[in-house]
Amino acid sequence: MHGWFLKLFKSGRQNKNSKAGDKPAGAASFESISPSSASSERTSVAKPQQLRTALSSELRWKRKYDVFVCHSFAQKDIDEAERLVSFLETPPRSLRCFLWHRDSCPGSAISTEFCKALENSHLRALLITPNFVQDDWCSYMMHQTLAERPMSNTMIPLLLDLAHSQYPQELRFYYYIDLSRNHDYGFNVVNKTVQSYLEKLIQSEEKLNYSLGDSSEAVHQMEETTRKEAT
Repeated sequence: MHGWFLKLFKSGRQNKNSKAGDKPAGAASFESISPSSASSERTSVAKPQQLRTALSSELRWKRKYDVFVCHSFAQKDIDEAERLVSFLETPPRSLRCFLWHRDSCPGSAISTEFCKALENSHLRALLITPNFVQDDWCSYMMHQTLAERPMSNTMIPLLLDLAHSQYPQELRFYYYIDLSRNHDYGFNVVNKTVQSYLEKLIQSEEKLNYSLGDSSEAVHQMEETTRKEAT
């Protein structure tokens, strides 16, 4: 026992006298990995995987667009819509957006193109500006969206340079994102809203597959029972 204690005491003195940068051969270094940094590292790894899964969902690809961006024909609003779409489409976000002046088929009726795009979009972002509330086409698209999916979570109102008193009464039950305060923050909220919607699609897809799996298993068991009874 005395010899063991003496070895331990000498080892402690050697470690104390060694330089701060010296480490025993083969020893692992943990100084730079704090619990918080480790947690953030796991989050950074898990989030892209979660994002890739959301973007590859089968239910997502049943519609051509993730977001239909509705805006007025005023140049200022067109520029703002293009900035939003550029942000949403840039990797790693990689969302699919519809812009009328970019994605409409030349020669087709405007109402037909807009209705097709609405039907083929998961979410609708309305860029509500002073020009929006005076534009007949914007009013038409807004009411079309409300008629198709009333009180749903598929509409994202975006307010820009518009007094609250001018906010459409039809949308008073919907929360809106105020782009007038901070464009970058507002764009990020739009992205998070869309990603959250796609993640919920995955959950629905998994529940559906689970239910179908249970049903097929039940049918298989019934067939097996019938076969045994027949023999």
